[in-house]
Amino acid sequence: MRHLRYLLAVAEHGSFTRAAEELRISQPTLSQQVRQLERTVGAQLLDRTGRSVRLTDAGETYALHARRALRDLATAERAVQDVRDLTRGHLRLAVTPTFTAYLVGPLVAGLHTRHPGITLDLKEMTQDRIESALLADDIDLGIAFAGAHLPGITATTLFTETLSLVTGARAPEGGPPRPLLIRDLTSHHLGLLSGDFATRGHIDAHFAAHGVRPRIAVEANSIQALVEIVRRTTITTVLPDAITHDHPHLTPVPLTPALPARTVTLLRRGNAYETAAAQAFTHLTHDIVRNRGYADAGS
Repeated sequence: MRHLRYLLAVAEHGSFTRAAEELRISQPTLSQQVRQLERTVGAQLLDRTGRSVRLTDAGETYALHARRALRDLATAERAVQDVRDLTRGHLRLAVTPTFTAYLVGPLVAGLHTRHPGITLDLKEMTQDRIESALLADDIDLGIAFAGAHLPGITATTLFTETLSLVTGARAPEGGPPRPLLIRDLTSHHLGLLSGDFATRGHIDAHFAAHGVRPRIAVEANSIQALVEIVRRTTITTVLPDAITHDHPHLTPVPLTPALPARTVTLLRRGNAYETAAAQAFTHLTHDIVRNRGYADAGS
């Protein structure tokens, strides 16, 4: 397997020198090992004639299988090291940005309480990157939304996420705020998540479907920033109800027609080995979703 890693390092860097530095071996040793691999395979795998080193056609084919072999070996090593009693383990999790504001905290707290021996590598990324990372075996699980997924991705329903218009003003005495017609949004200044959030696309689509062009005063790539802005100004925003419920100084305002709900899903690679840590986290996630009173949609 060492020879495979050497070949892939040279191909990645396009240079024996840089690859040797990364591998922490001498350049002559690296060159000798790659030559030995080529003799074993019986084909030239690297083109050394240009300014940079690159894979030959045979090398491209060999590298494809080499990457797969190394990935399978890494999976096998994790399986061997996996402890079924969960006294130790490791979980690689990715979530879309919205969930860091209300779901990640309870999940991590629950995981640490139930299984303190499991370490967690948590990443925040867009849904398309989550699915690509799952297919590349860079992460074990992802939390995102239902919809069209890349081939090889399996989605399990967790709950239904609802969104509402939110203001920092207190509800009037004697009852909740009166519903606001969507066409009347033009009289309000809005603060919305920036376009790199899937939630923003969901909101924009709803406004466009009803012919509304809201007055956007603030765009932010941070939910916490929006919460603080709405709390301290007359600006209105749109947030998942779960976030609003966790902030008593925010007041939800019913919007008519209401924003469509979204289904939250737990994503995994369909044919992947599932570690004991991933299985435990899956059970934990369903329990926390249920205990926190989210609209459980089928788990």
